[in-house]
Amino acid sequence: MGYYREGTRKFGGPRRGPANFGPKPVEEGMEYEVDIKEISRRGEGIARVEGFVVFVPNTKAGDHVKVKITKVSNRFATADIVQ
Repeated sequence: MGYYREGTRKFGGPRRGPANFGPKPVEEGMEYEVDIKEISRRGEGIARVEGFVVFVPNTKAGDHVKVKITKVSNRFATADIVQ
């Protein structure tokens, strides 16, 4: 049978599909003013809206920019700079 039982994960019970992390503080299509605090491994700026991570390409740490959310996932969002 092996180390794992059928239908279970290593650190928990049965898998129940994708995790739902509750309501997000950002919405797709909405605009926000954010401060870029750090840079991701891929070179994108990282901002946070109420603790929720937003990746913003073509920015650097210290930038204060207005962004438009282009995609919202369970754990993060992506945004483009509004000109």
